[in-house]
Amino acid sequence: MNEIYKVGILIFLFSLSYSCSNQRKSNGNKQEVMPWCIVTFDSLQRSPAARIDMLKEMGFTNYGYEGQGKYLDDMLEEFQLAHENSIEISSVFLWLNAKRDSMGKLSPSNKRMFDILSQVEQKPCIWLSFSNNYFKGLSQEQSLNLAVEFIQFIKTKAAKIGCKVALYNHHGWFGNPYNQLEIIEKLANDSLKMVYNFHHAHSYIDEFPEIVKKIKPHLSHVNINGMKNDGHEILTVGEGDDEYDMMKVLLEEGYTGSWGILGHMEHEDVQKVLERNIVGFNKLKSKYQMESNN
Repeated sequence: MNEIYKVGILIFLFSLSYSCSNQRKSNGNKQEVMPWCIVTFDSLQRSPAARIDMLKEMGFTNYGYEGQGKYLDDMLEEFQLAHENSIEISSVFLWLNAKRDSMGKLSPSNKRMFDILSQVEQKPCIWLSFSNNYFKGLSQEQSLNLAVEFIQFIKTKAAKIGCKVALYNHHGWFGNPYNQLEIIEKLANDSLKMVYNFHHAHSYIDEFPEIVKKIKPHLSHVNINGMKNDGHEILTVGEGDDEYDMMKVLLEEGYTGSWGILGHMEHEDVQKVLERNIVGFNKLKSKYQMESNN
């Protein structure tokens, strides 16, 4: 890697540095790592107002909203409070299940979410994922055709309310990045992006360098997590064996999109979980800086 490129990566990493000090709030140099899975995964079950206060205290300027079901009762209020406090809700999670969502007819909960999004001023990206029961028993071609048709339906609904769509890797057929690439190729639409979640990608660790080369042109967001081949799905950043190398591959392939850290611990105070992940992220960043300087 040449020296100019090393400097460029170091500058980018430096922009992701974190501090909980009040100085960060006053100088405009806000934290740009985005928290994800912090609404339903929080032992304190914070209200929208309490969650916004927590994010302000920690210096975050945006986050993702994964709340569904009963959480939709407070969703409009949360968007309004976030906007009033100069915090952006950058994404919302749309989970489709064949038991409830069919082509042209969403479940009452998902339909309600679209109704709420039509009312908000800030328009988040819809992170879209499918349960595997859509694809069981189908051939590869049948699965692709079903996914493409359903995504076109969702994209049309999203466009009407001013939202874009990104494909979110979960488990199963739709969580396979190669299948998502085939979907994007069939749609031939530059506006359709990909969100890559480390915690749903344990089975792809070994081939991750090759995957990155293929998905990078479509990749808008990466949610990081501690990664061990045979470890827990959710692990603090920096406590795994593989997340450093995965982040390094992304940076050296030229990834400049957004990064996310997870709450995703149901029985813990989500602020403490985020703080641990920020500490881990900064350790990985420092390690990369030291290696790049040698």
